[in-house]
Amino acid sequence: MIVDQMIFNKKEAQGNFEDDKNSENPVRSIAKAVSWRVIGTIDTLVVSYILTGEMALATSIASVDFLTKLVLYFFHERIWNKIKWGK
Repeated sequence: MIVDQMIFNKKEAQGNFEDDKNSENPVRSIAKAVSWRVIGTIDTLVVSYILTGEMALATSIASVDFLTKLVLYFFHERIWNKIKWGK
């Protein structure tokens, strides 16, 4: 659904954020959060495997890490988007 909005209906995906040129579209925040978490999760997986020596445990740690930090990053981005400092 999000990808569909980004590709086929750009104006609808932007919604009210089109009017405010200083605001970032929530879809962009989600894309940034996912791309960053993929990088971070690969790092977590490698470090967890090195420390534990067990791929199953490392995968479990990386999976939980991916989900929790994805949500935290999204809200972090949205809060920072409301702060006018530095814009």
